[in-house]
Amino acid sequence: MRPQELFIDYLRVQKRYSPRTLDIYSESINQLYKYIAPQDGEEEENFLVMQSVRGFIANGLDSGLSARTMNLKLSAISSYCTYLVKRGFLKSNPVKKIIRPKEPSKLPEFYTLASVDDYFNREIDHDDFFAVRDRIMVEVLYCTGIRRAELANLKIADWDKSRALFRVTGKGDKTREVPITNSLSNNLESYYKLFREYYTLNPGNYLFLTDTGQPMYLSFVNKVVRKELGGVKGLTGKKSPHMLRHSFATHLLNNGADLNSIKEVLGHSSLAATQVYTHNSFEQLKKVFLTAHPRAKKGG
Repeated sequence: MRPQELFIDYLRVQKRYSPRTLDIYSESINQLYKYIAPQDGEEEENFLVMQSVRGFIANGLDSGLSARTMNLKLSAISSYCTYLVKRGFLKSNPVKKIIRPKEPSKLPEFYTLASVDDYFNREIDHDDFFAVRDRIMVEVLYCTGIRRAELANLKIADWDKSRALFRVTGKGDKTREVPITNSLSNNLESYYKLFREYYTLNPGNYLFLTDTGQPMYLSFVNKVVRKELGGVKGLTGKKSPHMLRHSFATHLLNNGADLNSIKEVLGHSSLAATQVYTHNSFEQLKKVFLTAHPRAKKGG
């Protein structure tokens, strides 16, 4: 088995990375090999050097790939090189000394609170199981801020009814507790009653299943969110689970939640990842400004 295959197998078995992450890592490494393929009999350390990786980055940027895309590929390649070093294939990781392409700062987009309210105020057929399931999926995403993969992997046992929370397994297999609002708890109870009547088999003990009773997959979650949010007045921009996550964080911050609390609920490993949402609180800042500034009070 080739080193890159051993590495992907290691990520799958030991690190338990998601299929999507494995695909990203595998694609990035294979593209690097294709760009700087060693000659027959040449060892990795003879061709996997800093200059070659720099050329790979430049080639990617020249072909139109974004700095963010290339940095994601570099992260995958760096992990691979670290793996090769630990197993004696490489003397050092060439990616560590490379200056990464600078990404343009981009603020997370989010839905307005009014537009989200418009969505949840829409009537649905409560006898239609799929309509109830799709609504509750969107409600869980918005009311908890969990990622789509975390939603897809939720088990019934992860729902602690007595404490009104989900135990969510996030990136790096880290588990966190996410509170559930009273209204969401009540809606979950109604959904779960229909769920048990509709599905007679649930071998994985999942909280959400597809139309055919299979475990949720990421593109299915995307499809549900696009369908549910499509055509709702005021919901501009991309209709995606991640936009609901951004909206959750922004609305919490605008309503007085502190950054550390939001960080814990979102499952961020550092506060820096959460601080980006402070830029999205301009409307709240504007209200404070117009209320507090003496010239604003006088109409100046």
